[in-house]
Amino acid sequence: MHLLLLTSAAMVAFAANSVLNRLAVAGLGTDPVAFAILRTVSGALVLTLLVAARGGGGEGGGWRGATALALYMAGFSLAYLTLDAGIGALILFGGVQVTMFAGAVLGREAVPPRRWAGAALALAGLALLVWPAGGAGDVPAGGAALMAAAALGWGVYSLLGWGAADPLAATARNFRLATPLVLAPLLVLPVTLPTPAGAAAAILSGAVTSGLGYALWYRLLPTLGASRAAVAQLSVPVLAAAAGWLLLAEPPGARAVAASALVLGGIALSLWTRPGAGALRSRTGTERPPS
Repeated sequence: MHLLLLTSAAMVAFAANSVLNRLAVAGLGTDPVAFAILRTVSGALVLTLLVAARGGGGEGGGWRGATALALYMAGFSLAYLTLDAGIGALILFGGVQVTMFAGAVLGREAVPPRRWAGAALALAGLALLVWPAGGAGDVPAGGAALMAAAALGWGVYSLLGWGAADPLAATARNFRLATPLVLAPLLVLPVTLPTPAGAAAAILSGAVTSGLGYALWYRLLPTLGASRAAVAQLSVPVLAAAAGWLLLAEPPGARAVAASALVLGGIALSLWTRPGAGALRSRTGTERPPS
């Protein structure tokens, strides 16, 4: 139950990132590059201050994690210049599934058949949730490529979480090293200053739902395993849709309710463990992080 609650908190943080990004870029006219920069810088600042407040110390993070994080941050924000939110979510979380399940297989993690089935069911529910009613139409190739890059970045960033002996320090260092990489688009892209409300949304996303949320995620990853962590993230679009209903007065239709039931049912199937199975895995050591 403790693991479930912490994982749920991390998923709520991820969903809040989606809501804040869409609100700032689509609703408040914030430049997506400016949003990504403010998000990364504020996350780096808050995390560094937290590490310093506890007396410093800690190891972890590095250029691999920072590069993956920057790829996700920049790709995610830029992709929504041309992609609809639904198609973008499908590309993102579908790509994360592929990346993290590949990491599980390469790392020789034991993935039971019900987890594959649960992942497929949840992914089908996600497709039903976000696919346009009239069909996808022409998906912009540039936006799709950017979101696929973001999916690769986030999947790799998550897989690297197993090496974090100190999740807070590792996340802080990743954010610091990612900052100059996220600033790089300033050299080639015109960037406009955000509105005060857009800047506030970006700072909230970076300092709280990204910085603290990602530190929590790094803490949970060694316990979850790659395949379970991948499936759990499919709940994020459902949570984001629920937030839209509660905060933006966007009631879900019948298709959204059915799709959410499929997603949550697939996650439950994937994460369900027979009594005693967890103890058996801990004795045999069949679940291991990727090397």
